[in-house]
Amino acid sequence: MGLTSLMDMAQQALTADQNALNVTSNNVANQNTPGYTRETVTWQMNDVVTLSGASYDAGVTSSASSQRDRVLEQRVQQQTQTQAQSSALEGALQQVENVFGLSSTSSLPASTALGTAMNSFFSSLSALTANPSDTSLRQSVLSAANTLASTFSSAADQISQITAGLNQQVSGITDQVNSLTSTIASLNQKIGSASPNADAGLLEDQRQQAIASLSQLIGLNQIATESNGITLTTSNGAVLVDGGKSFALGTTNVAGVTDVVAGDTGADVTAGLTGGQLGGVLAARDQKIPSYTASLDDLAYAVGTKVNQQNALGLDGNGNPGGALFTLSASATGAAAAIAVATSDPKAVAAAAAGEGSSGNGNAQALADVSGAVIVGGETAGDYYSGLLSQIGSDASEASTDNTTQQAALTQLTTQRDSLSRVSLDEEAANLTQYQRSYEAAAKLFTITDSLMADALNMGVQSAVS
Repeated sequence: MGLTSLMDMAQQALTADQNALNVTSNNVANQNTPGYTRETVTWQMNDVVTLSGASYDAGVTSSASSQRDRVLEQRVQQQTQTQAQSSALEGALQQVENVFGLSSTSSLPASTALGTAMNSFFSSLSALTANPSDTSLRQSVLSAANTLASTFSSAADQISQITAGLNQQVSGITDQVNSLTSTIASLNQKIGSASPNADAGLLEDQRQQAIASLSQLIGLNQIATESNGITLTTSNGAVLVDGGKSFALGTTNVAGVTDVVAGDTGADVTAGLTGGQLGGVLAARDQKIPSYTASLDDLAYAVGTKVNQQNALGLDGNGNPGGALFTLSASATGAAAAIAVATSDPKAVAAAAAGEGSSGNGNAQALADVSGAVIVGGETAGDYYSGLLSQIGSDASEASTDNTTQQAALTQLTTQRDSLSRVSLDEEAANLTQYQRSYEAAAKLFTITDSLMADALNMGVQSAVS
């Protein structure tokens, strides 16, 4: 091997080692950069050159390659969608628990505001049986009735506010989804131009990070396409990104409910959307909360209707047939929000049974006995309410348990991915030492070769070439 070839080899080694040092430096600098995938150095022997029958080693080159497992990354994104949905559902159901004052240590009906209000109302009727002519006792019944009605209305209003908040989240999440899909489409274009057949490094990191953020928001199907592109659709098939194009989702308001639409035709895709925060919000708003609202309405309507019916069977304080104590909606729908006390006159309570005279207490006892009557869903009011609380608590507990499980699975997958793709400072320190020594060796070889070449050119006269 001639001196010229040896110098060329030394130069190539210096260049290759410098590239390796740059890769290490870049890894260390981006250790805390979200979405950054560490790069490793790939060494490649150059082809041997043959001239005049003699073979010459052409040295080595180095290049950077991202340590990326696309299948594992997609599994992390899918698990992110599942965990984000369970977290959003848990959060919404905890809000419903708060409406009724439920907690892990307090779930009995009597410990809640509505349970207390129902017990107080029927207790006031029982107290009235002792002295039906006592105006203060009659007033206590109306006061308890007002408290019961306002507690029903308050619970209904708070649940309605939760639903309104979920509607706002649907709109906000949709806007965030559109922003991210636009970014991903733009990155698809850049990657297709810069590196259609290989890993695009930083550009792919940016796209991967954008998809990870998108996975927090909505369930996705991901398909690899030509030119290193990615197509994204919602869980029910609505296209979000196709190559360099993004397709925005929209929202529409139908009867106070914010729905999601897609495509030029504005097709409603709400029902089939799962995954991400949006999936959890929709599951709470469209599946769980409506059943709680319906049960609360049924309870309010049944209590109000049965009390009104029983009061009509008795005689009020003026000796007249009793009228309605509660104002109700025409049907159970909306009854909890609409229920109100129909009178402010204490004599309107029909305490006496027919034939007793206005000072009797027979109907007051019958009104008090409504608390133990089967009036809604084949149950007493207390048992029905207990069942509603049990359902809310069970759903919230199940969502919490599921979220814990999904978070554990996500943590495991993320750890597995990070062990491959994230920067290890210990490993980079070892690489830095190795590449520095290799660089120093190549530099020494270059210096020696340069000196030998100078000697050869100057026929051994050291002073001729400086």
